[in-house]
Amino acid sequence: MSTPPADLTDAVGTRHRPFEGEARIVSLVPSITELLCELGLAGALVGRTGFCIHPRETLRDIAKVGGTKDVKLDAVRALAPTHLVVNIDENPREVVEALHDSVPHVVVTHPCAPADNLALFGLLGGIFGREAEAARLQAALREALDETAAVAAALPPERVLYLIWRAPWMTVARDTYISAMLATVGWETLPAVHGGEAGAARYPAFEWDAPWLEGVDRVLLSTEPYRFEARHVDEVAALAHRPAGLIDGEMASWYGSRAIEGLRYLADLRRALSEGARATV
Repeated sequence: MSTPPADLTDAVGTRHRPFEGEARIVSLVPSITELLCELGLAGALVGRTGFCIHPRETLRDIAKVGGTKDVKLDAVRALAPTHLVVNIDENPREVVEALHDSVPHVVVTHPCAPADNLALFGLLGGIFGREAEAARLQAALREALDETAAVAAALPPERVLYLIWRAPWMTVARDTYISAMLATVGWETLPAVHGGEAGAARYPAFEWDAPWLEGVDRVLLSTEPYRFEARHVDEVAALAHRPAGLIDGEMASWYGSRAIEGLRYLADLRRALSEGARATV
């Protein structure tokens, strides 16, 4: 028996083979649902979470199986999927384990940085016979990474506070995908912690008198998971005594094919904010 190619090994080391039958895919990851559609696999999708909303019209008639955390196991089983696509951070382990016996192929993903999407494209493209589409996305991602690298090289680094929640106020640690995305354009997140180090959380809560806030140059208010809006910007600017503004949370946190657009968005935003700062000097 031949060994599957190394690039079809998922995030937990499971080796997958190119699937030759008629795939029936349930995706429990919003950004990967979008990626599967970009790969031309919308017709193979039979189930998704309620948070899988892009592309909206394409997904309108695809069955919902609950949320990313509260998956309806019987609903998944009733769809008789050949493949279940999950993510280490977004889906509880017990949910995935409960479905292992009823789904022939479970594909586990875990991109931790923008460049990890290159392997993700190759993995899903290789399993489902969409190698050409995957190669197209890989080329586009490399171009976007080059663009962000050029922006980071051209502008001085900034230390940013990226807000994801209010009451309590919460931000991101440096070992998150969000922090890695921001780093591509020279935005270094504070606090300088990594989840799991000395009990630190990956999404730590904080108070506005924390000493490390003195090092922040700019505050970015994400539009998700908390829906920060324009009315919150002045409040945060007053609390932080720093420039503050909104940032599209999907662009900074969604991986898969959205990473391409997200990187370009971050490059444009970093340039625009830099030009605005120079204009006020």
